[in-house]
Formats: sequence, structure tokens, C-alpha cells
Amino acid sequence: MEFEEYLRSVRNRSVSVIGVGVSNRPLIDLLLSHGANVTARDKKDSLGEYGAELARRGCDLRLGENYLKDLNQEIIFRTPGMRPDLPELREAVARGSVLTSEMEIFFEVCPCQIFAVTGSDGKTTTTTILAEFLKAAGKTVWLGGNIGRPLLAETGRIKPSDIAVLELSSFQLMTMKRSPHIAVITNISPNHLDVHKDYQEYIQAKENIFRFQTARDITVFNADNEITLEEASRTPGRVRLFSRKRELDNGVFLRGDEIISRNIDNIKYPERVVMKISDVKLPGTHNIENYMAAIAAADGLVPDDRIKKFAREFQGVEHRIELFRTRRGVRWYNDSIASSPSRTIAGLNSFPEKVILIAGGKDKGISYQDLGPVINAHVKYLILCGATAGVIRESVEQADNYDGLNIREADNYPDAVKLADEISNPGDIIILSPASTSFDRFANFMERGQVFKNLVNALPE
Repeated sequence: MEFEEYLRSVRNRSVSVIGVGVSNRPLIDLLLSHGANVTARDKKDSLGEYGAELARRGCDLRLGENYLKDLNQEIIFRTPGMRPDLPELREAVARGSVLTSEMEIFFEVCPCQIFAVTGSDGKTTTTTILAEFLKAAGKTVWLGGNIGRPLLAETGRIKPSDIAVLELSSFQLMTMKRSPHIAVITNISPNHLDVHKDYQEYIQAKENIFRFQTARDITVFNADNEITLEEASRTPGRVRLFSRKRELDNGVFLRGDEIISRNIDNIKYPERVVMKISDVKLPGTHNIENYMAAIAAADGLVPDDRIKKFAREFQGVEHRIELFRTRRGVRWYNDSIASSPSRTIAGLNSFPEKVILIAGGKDKGISYQDLGPVINAHVKYLILCGATAGVIRESVEQADNYDGLNIREADNYPDAVKLADEISNPGDIIILSPASTSFDRFANFMERGQVFKNLVNALPE
């Protein structure tokens, strides 16, 4: 369906948009501007001046505790974090409402090729690297999804020759009925089990990124991850693999300190050295994997010299092992994106020396058992803060390699930063890598990371 055709189809129809956060506001504006009868719903009791502006434009507001009452509109846009099987949504669909999302409609109307990245860890960095690769090759790139801005409202400006690069979460993928032309799955490990019914549902949601591909499409899989490697045998599209641990017949892999691309479809250069590990400025083996995934997705579209130049200059995405201050010989890193144990494990493995770790937050129903041994091996002083402090401490103290690691608990981030500063010496590394979600005290991981950075940057020289 073309974008203009879709906009005509919503005119004079009743539409509910659930969730009036920043990401859904362009959608609400788009629908109102094209004659839809919009009901905006949100748990908040008030939307302030923005709510008043919506009311002036004829938008019906349903706010507060009963925001899902009378959910009988013809079209319902759910916010990504809302389960599609909520009783109110199931009942509305049974009555004839169409349940959809901003991302699902974007896939229907986008006029250009779509690249999309998902995974339990590394998807934001991989998406960013991939987008920058394509920009370096002269492409006009639209970055969106779980990163960047919502793109549906921008569709009228997108040309068929452009490329959309999307980061997709399991929540966005749960109800998708279309897949991108080129998909990437960085890895899969237990995550978001506080929202998903179980690990299998989480995996199945991720698989929607390739489930609806055609034989012409491509999915890039991590050959070092047991689940993604098994998925590669079931995709309807073509397969590209990447591996840090072994050579591949067709894919991107390491040979010594070189990143090699072996592409059986490339007759002229079936195997070539793309760059060396030393060309990658970002720390950590997980970032080598992120680069290999992006190289596999962009293979044949981006000259290797552009890839190498970018890798030598790119310092990373905010809140992802972000070195933001060096003070009195102590380096402070913000890894607030680490909302799961596997993410914190990857962060700790990025440093050859032992670090001072600040961790803890809200539990999301996953095991911390694997985190304890890594903390014992890579951490010299552990500061815990938040609801998961107890389970993280338990994972450390019950690990076979526990040897009396110094562990302290702080009531809040100001106290945690003050303590870390007091115990540190020149040459130390202090990293916030929570291994937990931020929702016990913050709106999201970005706010958590910014608060941490503000506290550290306020320390006197």
C-alpha cells in the first residue's frame, strides 16, 4: 500500500492511539492532520499543555486509571511495551477492531529497502554502525524504530532509492506480519521475561524479523550463538553468518587479527580482508561482533575503505561503555544500556584490568547466576544499588571463584558515586553497568545514564 493511500483510508475513521509518549506524538499528529477521529489514551492523569493542544484539535483524551475503558475504535495502535493479549485488546479485536502499531504500518507503506536489526545485546550499536556504513557509501538513510525518530510520519519524504535502517525490539516484533529485506540478529539470550510469558515467546517474537521474508531477502545470523545458528536453518531467505570463533564457508569471521568476508556470491572478490581488529576504536570483543554483523549486512554496498575509516573514528553510542570523564587519573564509564546480566558481562569483558563496578536496578525475571563468576574475575570493588542488589550479591558470593570481593550497598546514585570516588585511585576504571532495568527509579536507561553522568561531572577537579 502506498503512503497516500493509507492516509486516505483513515480519514473519518475512529482510531485509538495507546501511549502518548514522545514516540507516538508524531503518529497522533499525522492521524489528526488527515482527518481521523483520534482517541489518545495514556496512564498519566494529565498531559499538560500538549494534552490541551490535542483537545483543541478535536482529539478525545482518555487518561488515568481507566484509560482503556470503551476501547471500541475501528483501528487501535498499541504502544510497543503493551502486550497484545491484554483482555481489553482481545475484546476489542473480537468486536472487530484492527490492532496494529506504528512500526507495522511503516512496513506496509515504506517505499524503500528496509534493513532491520534485533538481538538481546548489541542491537543499538550494530544499527548505528550499519546506518553509518550506508551513509558513508552515499546512501540517504532513515534511522528509526527503537532508535532515532518514529518514521511513519516521515514516509512522505522517503524516496524509493533511500534506505530505512531500523532497530526492532521484541515488543515491536511480537505482532509483525512483514519482515525487512535485510535482517540482522546479533544474538539471543534470556531478556524481558518480566513482560514476555516465557523465554520461548521472546525467541518467537525475535524470529518475526525473518519469518515473512522472501527467497530474495537476507538474514544475518550469529554463528556463535546456539539459538541464532539453529534459526538460520529455518529462514525463508538467504543466510549470511558471522563468527568470532571459527572460519565460515560464507560469511564474516576472524582470522587472527583480521576481519575476513567470504561471500560466495561475489565472483570478483569471494574472500577479502575488510579490516583489522586494531582498526576498531570501540573496546570489547562484543563490538568486534557488532562490526562483523554490520559488515555482513552491508556487504557489496559499502567500500571497505569507508568501513575502515569509520571504524577508526567511531567512539560509540551514548550510554554504551561510554567514556565520559577522566578525573585525577580515574576513568568513568557509563554503560547504563546494560539492563541484563549478559550485557554487563560483555561490558566487564571489555577491560583487561579489574574495575570498580556500580550495578543494580529493577529485576526483570531473569537469572543472575552467570554474572557472579564474571564479577569475581573482573571487579575489584562492587557497589550495589537498587532492587536487584541482593540477587547480584548472592550470585557473587555463591560463585565458585568468590574470594572475599569487597561489596558495599548504596541507598542511591549520589551515595554510589561518592563511594566510588572515595575508594578509587589513579589508573582505576569506574563503570556503571547495572545488569538490571532502570524502572525502579528512572523512566528509562537514558535518564539513568544521564543522572549518573551529571553526578560524576559535578565532582570537583
